[in-house]
Amino acid sequence: MACLLEWRRFSRVPMRWCFSVFALVFCVCLAAAQTNEAELSAGNVLESVRGQVAVLIFVRTDCPVSNRYAPTVQAISARNAADAKFFLVFPDKSASAASMEKYRSDFGYGIPAVHDPEHVLVKDAHATFTPEAAVFDHKGALVYHGRIDNLYVTFGRARAAATTHELEDAIAAVRDGRAVARGEVEGVGCYISDLQ
Repeated sequence: MACLLEWRRFSRVPMRWCFSVFALVFCVCLAAAQTNEAELSAGNVLESVRGQVAVLIFVRTDCPVSNRYAPTVQAISARNAADAKFFLVFPDKSASAASMEKYRSDFGYGIPAVHDPEHVLVKDAHATFTPEAAVFDHKGALVYHGRIDNLYVTFGRARAAATTHELEDAIAAVRDGRAVARGEVEGVGCYISDLQ
């Protein structure tokens, strides 16, 4: 606004035009932000990354296993940023934009979040629990879904460190043009409710 007033001092353009230009720029920026948000709707998120490897991480804000995996997911997404596009998917119908953003902030996530209340992505990925990972290849085909690694033996009981790394193995296989060794691996976590 200060720039507009300063510019107005040396210009012969009426002040109402300055405010009109300011309002127009504001509306364009707002529309762009809404378009970006729309691009991350569950119905078209996979289409928006067609030609790239897509990794969906299904999480729930109230799932302690999802919470514990936050540093692991962030490390995996950072290491594989050049090879895959990562998304956090919230399948809980009661999740709100505010609760998803708070979760991302609380756990330091930089990857985008997608709300999937109608379970469009849940069905595409055959997801049943959180945290569950799904990897889609460059053609949009599901090549892996299941646990991130084998850290958890059972709910509430974890190893000192994971000894297998199924998600990263799947990403590496797709990157290298190889078949994924195991396309589905059961995991430990919180069940996604209202599955049909």
